Amino acid sequence: MLGLLGLRVSEACSVRIQDTHGLERGHRTLTLVGKGRKPATIPLPLPVAEVMDAAAGERDSGPLLLRADGKQMDRRAATRVVVRLAKKAAIKKHISPHSLRRHSFVTACLDAGVPLRDVQIAARHSDPRMTTRYDRARGNLDRHANYIVVGFIEGST
Repeated sequence: MLGLLGLRVSEACSVRIQDTHGLERGHRTLTLVGKGRKPATIPLPLPVAEVMDAAAGERDSGPLLLRADGKQMDRRAATRVVVRLAKKAAIKKHISPHSLRRHSFVTACLDAGVPLRDVQIAARHSDPRMTTRYDRARGNLDRHANYIVVGFIEGST
């Protein structure tokens, strides 16, 4: 939910099962109240919806993410899970829920060719400058505008 939906860790921890079954214009959606008490409706790609359903199991209401003791996960517990999984995967770099949410999500969107405005909306940033701050690959020459312009002029895009 952090890396693929761009949720903040507090948002992911507060997701309730009943909030994951909305439908809007043919899309299954997640509804939540985000930063600044702003409501958000987020489409759920099928693989994400399937994992959410697996996390819910037989439950049809209540918090989606639970700690090992059955209580609702909070941001500290989520951080421990992310750190533990990174260590298990032998990732030496410091990984946090925030780095998954902001840096990875924004960078992956931009690398996939999603326009900055759409990434800004998905990340729920009020200012596009905030979105570009999280783009770890902004110095990546592979997606430099020059290539897009030349492709456009040549008629290949």
